[in-house]
Amino acid sequence: MNNLAQPHSERRTPLPPTRTAPDSADTAVKDAPVTGGARQTGRKPDAPAKNGKQRDAFFDNAKYLAIVLVAMGHSWEPLRDGSRSAAALYITVYAFHMPAFIIISGYFSRSFDMRKDRLQRLITGVAVPYILFETAYTLFKRVADDDPGYPISLLDPWYLTWFLVALFIWRLTTPIWKIVRWPVPLALAIAVLASVSPDIGDDLDLQRVLQFLPFFVIGLCLKPEHFLLVRNKRARILAVPVFAAALVFAYWAAPRMNAAWFYHRDSAQELAAPWWSGAVMTLAMFGCSLVLVACFFAWVPGRKMWFTALGAGTLYGYLLHGFLAKGSRFWGWYDDFHWVHTPLGAIALTLIAGTIITVLCTPPVQRMFRFAMEPKMNWAFKKDAAEVARHRK
Repeated sequence: MNNLAQPHSERRTPLPPTRTAPDSADTAVKDAPVTGGARQTGRKPDAPAKNGKQRDAFFDNAKYLAIVLVAMGHSWEPLRDGSRSAAALYITVYAFHMPAFIIISGYFSRSFDMRKDRLQRLITGVAVPYILFETAYTLFKRVADDDPGYPISLLDPWYLTWFLVALFIWRLTTPIWKIVRWPVPLALAIAVLASVSPDIGDDLDLQRVLQFLPFFVIGLCLKPEHFLLVRNKRARILAVPVFAAALVFAYWAAPRMNAAWFYHRDSAQELAAPWWSGAVMTLAMFGCSLVLVACFFAWVPGRKMWFTALGAGTLYGYLLHGFLAKGSRFWGWYDDFHWVHTPLGAIALTLIAGTIITVLCTPPVQRMFRFAMEPKMNWAFKKDAAEVARHRK
């Protein structure tokens, strides 16, 4: 399988410093309130979030734009064989869109610890949605792909759910990365070792968990002032030739390179490459991804835009659009509608993908699916002594 169903694929069958760290209980691709945006941007602060904390438009904008790129990447995948340009765009986007998401995930996990309320939120905001959507995706495949015997397996994430597994594991390891002396080099060494270890297997998509780990750890290590380094006019201008060079290289590499390297799902040996190439490619792609993520952040607007509020609903868009993305393959839409393989058709398809993901991030959709994404589940957790005493009073 050589499709975006692979980074999210089927199982293999800059803000000024603030006094308080963001609440790590927020899931990575969801709302992440921070304070201080007005001082850094020179504009009026955005309206406070419902929980009383100030939201920063930059991060909401970044999350929304990244999820739009995810959906567009899914729409381009079937076009790659017939279009070298589509393949080049696909490779370029895949080099940075998930690393950008994961860096933001790490940034808003900085305050995560084993406190009861944060563990509860990790369960209700990550583990429970994983179980529900892993089951839903499997049932969907059984019906839509006419595969009634396809098994439900919580140990073998299917399609997009790998990210929830990875986020759950990364979050639990956060206290470790806070105490080690060189967290990023250590995480990068683990990623390199994973890339040359074919015996890791498919359980919990551990290859992805380990190979994407350095980006999460980088996010944990970032401070608000680090984002300021790319949030200026000079960085935005510099990002233009860098992205242009990336597209030119991707156009050259498209027919020569296995795109599965960008999925971080397999070891080098599983990609029919010598073991040492895993280390070389992991380090090379890590550097390229960081540069492109910096360029992406440079272009993200820091002010409130029409789509800023949608940044709080990106987890909804991420998980829900997978049914359409997969359904389009199961039902043969790309074979039935030949116009999508023309240049104008590809442009229209890109706009359609962006529109659909935008709708899926809107508040009405969030309200409709909150029971699955953000269940309260107070009944499932014990009350501590202090809480019980308060209720008795």
